[in-house]
Amino acid sequence: MRYAILSDIHANLEGLTQVLHTLRNDSIDGYYCLGDIVGYGANPNECIDEIRNVAGVSLAGNHDWAAAGVMPLDYFNDFAREAIIWTRGVLTAGNSSFLGKLQLVLNDPAMTMVHGTLIDPEDFHYMFNSGIARETFQVMKTDVCFVGHTHVAGVFIRDETGGVSFDARPAVSIEKGRKYIVNAGSVGQPRDNNPEAAYCVFDTGAMTVEIKRVVYDIASARRKMLNAGLPRFLAERIIVGR
Repeated sequence: MRYAILSDIHANLEGLTQVLHTLRNDSIDGYYCLGDIVGYGANPNECIDEIRNVAGVSLAGNHDWAAAGVMPLDYFNDFAREAIIWTRGVLTAGNSSFLGKLQLVLNDPAMTMVHGTLIDPEDFHYMFNSGIARETFQVMKTDVCFVGHTHVAGVFIRDETGGVSFDARPAVSIEKGRKYIVNAGSVGQPRDNNPEAAYCVFDTGAMTVEIKRVVYDIASARRKMLNAGLPRFLAERIIVGR
């Protein structure tokens, strides 16, 4: 089976549309979303509708819960808070309800999924380094876990001795005796100095994970954000990918 795993779309319809268009030619058997469908960008309803149409499972991100009123705004910086307030004002009632009901963790026989970390997932901790990754490795019940939240694509690997390292290569093979935490990166607002939309594909037959990038119409996404009155900082950062 080949699974497409998307995260941190952040209401960027141009990025999401291009990713889904590319995946149509990639023999995908199922779609998963790791959260933060909304926040920052100008098309929250359209992105939710797309994800609801294609994804078998969607998890809660901090922006999703905040936009639905589940999570307090004091968690966020000023730019993010302003975007969430704007998003609340344009969400349909049905989409707000959908976001508010999203679950935090998926435990599947083949893989685990969460937006931030498996430690207090409702607090949406950032997995910025190997030390934080090690805590999630300790509670993982599967060999592979998929996360998002940091907007930085890559793979934390725990080897047979318990050592943890980070691998930024675009393709990684899953080996017996090791455990893997895969950050799928961000569809809508990458922060690894590459503005191209990021996502990953997990092949359970070949036991490989591929982190893929795709060029999309960044200028259009930026223009929409500015026209909507969203913070210029958020619009400008998608150009440079950080």
